[in-house]
Amino acid sequence: MIVGENMRYDIAIIGTGPAGLSAAINAKIRNKNIILFGNDNLSNKLVKAPSIDNYLGFSDISGEELKDKFKSHLEDMEISITNKKINNVYAMGDYFALMSGDEMFESTALILATGVEYLKPLKGEEEYLGKGVGYCATCDAPLYRGKKVAIIGYNEESEEEANFLSEIASKTYFIPMYKKGLTRSENLDEKIEVISDRPIEIKGDSLANKVLFRESEIDIDGVFVIKDSASAKALVPGIETDGPHIKVDLNMQTSIKGCFAAGDCVGKPYSYIKSAGQGQIAAINAVSYLDKLKLQNR
Repeated sequence: MIVGENMRYDIAIIGTGPAGLSAAINAKIRNKNIILFGNDNLSNKLVKAPSIDNYLGFSDISGEELKDKFKSHLEDMEISITNKKINNVYAMGDYFALMSGDEMFESTALILATGVEYLKPLKGEEEYLGKGVGYCATCDAPLYRGKKVAIIGYNEESEEEANFLSEIASKTYFIPMYKKGLTRSENLDEKIEVISDRPIEIKGDSLANKVLFRESEIDIDGVFVIKDSASAKALVPGIETDGPHIKVDLNMQTSIKGCFAAGDCVGKPYSYIKSAGQGQIAAINAVSYLDKLKLQNR
């Protein structure tokens, strides 16, 4: 395992939508050492918005234009984005361990701005999570060397995970959920078998061993469900949720000490400007948490 950059950050922020960006800017203003996880596109939801009319100061602006404004602000503040997907976060008592493949990052405080997963889990997906079902193929691939594995992909990035698995597994199935009728992407390795039918259930005994479709089924040793964001419970074991949303108080504090959350992941209304405001509140309270820790440790 590699410890990312061999240091412990003051605050780690997961998510590059308005909540995560606002949190990063406000933490940086207060001279905290931060790391921001996300992607250069910032937010797929934002980019796809044709017109935004309710963001204060910007009337009739497209999502793409607002994204460019956000990126410009980050550049002015000299805030960089660490383009890595965090698959699991573990509360270690006085710090958080954030896992990305075989890399681990450490932070004293944490802000979750992961958005909300709109997709309902497949039948059996949550039941067999950790029992043959996973959300990160590159993390768990060694467990499936020489075995049969299925990738249920909700985005194009899942093709990369399928290619990675195909080098290790004896058989790799790829089930594209993001493009109806897709038979084969030119980016997929030839050894991978593409199944265009829709999966309806993951079944098994003590471990998952079958994927059922409308008209057929396949035997497997493991299933990876690749989405834009995993559920909060899958990402941060032990965190309290209310349905798909993370429970927070007025300070954006979650049920885990030192862990804050903001934006769509904490509930409705799903609004860019609400998310930005909550990101600021989360950052201010994360900074306050750090300052109190310093006083206690004197």
